[in-house]
Amino acid sequence: MSNTAIPATHNKGWGFWGTMGGHACIAWPLAISAVADATDADLDTVRAFLDSRHGRHFADDVQNGLYEGKALPDAIHAATGRWMDWTIGRQISKDYGIPRGLPYLTGFVIHCEIVESGTDESLAA
Repeated sequence: MSNTAIPATHNKGWGFWGTMGGHACIAWPLAISAVADATDADLDTVRAFLDSRHGRHFADDVQNGLYEGKALPDAIHAATGRWMDWTIGRQISKDYGIPRGLPYLTGFVIHCEIVESGTDESLAA
């Protein structure tokens, strides 16, 4: 990712930004870049994910890394890797329509893009 403007959050009170509190200004561009690199998603799609409740849970994972003594970039990298290692299981696939076996991070980034665009997958079939 080079010379691309990082989109601003649309949700300063909640999502990733709200959960990161005083770390938000520094963590936001690092998280946008890490998630975009890991999932191959565009930056606006990653912004939608980080602004969602799933982004809040991702931030919780980053906060756990900070609590363990990791530096912020390392905590974001660790959370990104963990979310890419987890896979979508049967229940999440059923609840959200995300294909089973997809990396958790990729699945929820795509899910947030669909939700934000207002596209219903069942209508596209």
